[in-house]
Amino acid sequence: MKRVLRGTVTSDRRDKTLRVDIERRFRHRKYGKIVRSRMGCQVHDPENTGRMGDLVEIIESPPVSKTKRWQLVKVVQAASDAAVAAGEVDAAAARESEQESSGHD
Repeated sequence: MKRVLRGTVTSDRRDKTLRVDIERRFRHRKYGKIVRSRMGCQVHDPENTGRMGDLVEIIESPPVSKTKRWQLVKVVQAASDAAVAAGEVDAAAARESEQESSGHD
């Protein structure tokens, strides 16, 4: 039985490859606190359909390369272009404010 997981695309820079973060939450056995854990997977995407921020479904597959052991099944929910653009704008604004603050020391 092959595992099927859902995660968020965190990088789509490479050709036919995505980086997908799978987040899981579980209760710590000893302390009882809810703990978040994240696993990053390299995913084979032959048609380059996945984009940054998309919620995707992936499945285990035989090794495609040294690091790729997962294959894209489908894009469950596409990230809105406005949200991705806003995230890029926010990151650029943060870099600018960081540079300005370091320049005024």
